[in-house]
Amino acid sequence: MKLTLGFSPCPNDTFIFDALVHKKIDTGTLDFEIMLEDVETLNEWALQGKLDISKLSFPAFFSALHQYVLLNSGSALGKGVGPLLVTNKSNNITEEEINHATITLPGINTTANLLFSFAYPEAKNKKFTRFDLIENLVAAGNNNQTTEFGVIIHENRFTYSEKGLYKVADLGDVWEQKIKAPIPLGGIAVKRNIEKNVAAQVDKLIKKSLEYAFSNYPKVADYVKAHSQTMSEDVMRKHIDLYVNNFSLRLGDEGRDAIRKLLEVYNKLQEHNTLHTSNDELFVLET
Repeated sequence: MKLTLGFSPCPNDTFIFDALVHKKIDTGTLDFEIMLEDVETLNEWALQGKLDISKLSFPAFFSALHQYVLLNSGSALGKGVGPLLVTNKSNNITEEEINHATITLPGINTTANLLFSFAYPEAKNKKFTRFDLIENLVAAGNNNQTTEFGVIIHENRFTYSEKGLYKVADLGDVWEQKIKAPIPLGGIAVKRNIEKNVAAQVDKLIKKSLEYAFSNYPKVADYVKAHSQTMSEDVMRKHIDLYVNNFSLRLGDEGRDAIRKLLEVYNKLQEHNTLHTSNDELFVLET
């Protein structure tokens, strides 16, 4: 049986899926057609129901609940892993300044956008672009002497200061302090029309693929390097260390509870279309 599988080319995803993609583990009767895309493209595809299995941001998952259910393995949750609000201005930044500024974010359906709205609900002036362009867009303000703001994710957490940027707020810290739960960033979802036994098999394969990766770490697989050519191996490892952890192997009760809390926040921030769903409708049964 062949299934379409989409995830990002970022080190955390290629680290998780390397063994599955290259059949370093036995995938049994399942075969996968792999599509690597920026997470916001994957989010948009999920809203269209394009792929059988997909990495996606949690707000996109909440919007696509009628089509997808979350797997237990492959998610990105944790503490100290949240997106950062950065600026090119070194002076003290006030909340009022942020509320009236234009903020560049990595996508309307991203968890970064949701966490920013949670931290700064009065800041409504947003523009969206691909995550890896935001650093340079904010830094460009130095050339025309304007103050720019952006929310950065992924490996940009480790490189923004090299671009002359300054951290205004860690949006993950705001979440952790107020909600007292790990930060849910993204997960792996499967189409609801796929048979449960097949979904459970996929779930087990992702877990096995990650276990294989962990067993060979800190060696960085060629697959990870091939899609992270602009990064040093040190930054690749920092990326993996930050975003891949025990929650990636299995959500568990703590991970599931954090996702339910994020759904509550998502619903509160929506002006329309509050999602009414039971807890059982969010997740594939534990395997």
